[in-house]
Amino acid sequence: MRKFLARIPYLSILVIFSVLSVGGLVYAYQMIGSLNNSIASEQKQLDETKQTLVTVQSEDQYVKNKTLEATISAIEKTYGTTVKMYEEVLSLKEFTKDGTIFDGSISAVLTFLSKREYASASAMLDTIARDTKALRAKLASQAQSIPANVVADNTLPGGGFRRQSVKNEFGTYLVDVIAADLSSTRAIVDTASDKDCGNDCPTLSLGEYVSRNGGYAGVNGSYFCPKEYPSCAGKTNTFDTLLMNKNKTYFNSDNNVYSTVPAVIFLGGSARFVGKSLEWGRDTGADGVLANQPLLLMGGNVQFGGDDDPKKGSRGSRSFVGSRGSTVYIGVVHGATVAEVAHVLKAMGVENAINLDSGGSVALWYNGYKAGPGRNIPNAIVLVRR
Repeated sequence: MRKFLARIPYLSILVIFSVLSVGGLVYAYQMIGSLNNSIASEQKQLDETKQTLVTVQSEDQYVKNKTLEATISAIEKTYGTTVKMYEEVLSLKEFTKDGTIFDGSISAVLTFLSKREYASASAMLDTIARDTKALRAKLASQAQSIPANVVADNTLPGGGFRRQSVKNEFGTYLVDVIAADLSSTRAIVDTASDKDCGNDCPTLSLGEYVSRNGGYAGVNGSYFCPKEYPSCAGKTNTFDTLLMNKNKTYFNSDNNVYSTVPAVIFLGGSARFVGKSLEWGRDTGADGVLANQPLLLMGGNVQFGGDDDPKKGSRGSRSFVGSRGSTVYIGVVHGATVAEVAHVLKAMGVENAINLDSGGSVALWYNGYKAGPGRNIPNAIVLVRR
């Protein structure tokens, strides 16, 4: 009996342990079940969220947003093309009254845009692009038509103005050229503005530049942004390249973007051409500095054979400034691409040359306009007798 009673605590412990073990297992199973329930709940919520997203994507607001995105894209694309074609029409009007035939088409495009008929607007723009290209070709052909009284001569004039036809491997070109010996002539650069200008900059006609400097000849200067062009809004009549005017004032000195643009420096009795304007410091001892592009000739070798810019590749009147020895040449090659101008000048014996602004800016003065008068311009090269 005593032995039996002595064993009771051990049995109790065993029973208690067994009970606790069973309870632990039950609790563990309960925890697993709870966790499984939570996972199932979360999965259900995830599935519901996915379904909500699918529903939202098919709802009107989502569809409207995607439609709005497509509309904005169509507006941007068509508007950009419209501006480009409008500026092309403006450019053509500078050469011929025939450019007015596109006014109705441009108006039609604007009407289509106002009605959000982008496909119709695009189709009309394609037609304008085709027809303006055809008119360009017609004008170029007319420009290459050389009057019978023009002398055929591939040599450079010794001085003054001469109109001549020049023949090379690409064709025959009409050239207006002025020659000036820098021992008796100063080549200066004049600007309508007295300092850097960011918008609504002053301009003058080439004739005014020549007259106010007491000059006898001149040519239009660097590329700039005409006020007539929509893309020039906020920067009208501005130019970005390096320039030092007759008052020894430098323009665009802080503009490093265009520091690789070629330049001509008029140094008293000579003209120096550099492939990059950064090669020139800010010396004010020169008579003038003007940067523009592209470089056409250097040391008698052609430096520009063409690029993917359609404006340079189209035929038109192209102004230039060049040199050979101590003689500077300014002039216009008619009915030529920029690359063809380089070959024309090489055939004439010019050693160094850069391209100047073209299109509606082209103007050449020698006791009156020989080309132009063109639009008013922010800068010009003027020849003044010493």
